[in-house]
Amino acid sequence: MRGTTRGSPPRVSNTEIAWSWIGAFLGIAAASWVNHLFFEGTDLSMMIGSYGASAVLAYGAVRSPLAQPRNLVGGHIVSAIVGVICWKLLHPYPWLAEAMAVATAIALMHATRTLHPPGGATALIAVIGSAKIHEMGFLYVLIPATIGPLILLVVAILVNNISASRRYPEIWF
Repeated sequence: MRGTTRGSPPRVSNTEIAWSWIGAFLGIAAASWVNHLFFEGTDLSMMIGSYGASAVLAYGAVRSPLAQPRNLVGGHIVSAIVGVICWKLLHPYPWLAEAMAVATAIALMHATRTLHPPGGATALIAVIGSAKIHEMGFLYVLIPATIGPLILLVVAILVNNISASRRYPEIWF
């Protein structure tokens, strides 16, 4: 309601758009490939929806504090732990488990300086996910919530430093 009438944000260059596309394609493809190679046919899954939002930050907003390695990896880990705990303790009350998971994940990401918006989705997925996700329990923290962001991070470091106009990470810790 208190917004401004300044208009849309400035358009980024076509080069920036291309590098964002390349990074996102390669990052998601790498995580998907690892899923296919190692987890297909098992009860484990490497892919979760919050990776799409992480890709937007890691490849499309490389200078954002929310996209830096500590946030990218730490935000998913903290949120996955919170989500699993909320599911285990509150699953008889799904609405409460869902709200508690997201709100607590945000609070703990703030407290640990790992705020990463897709982490909220990672926490929520631990609660609303399929029986397959619930059966994983704390293994969900490792696969997919740690390994996936690490794959996205490696690709981000490689791709985002090819162009002279991009630098990643801005800060490590």
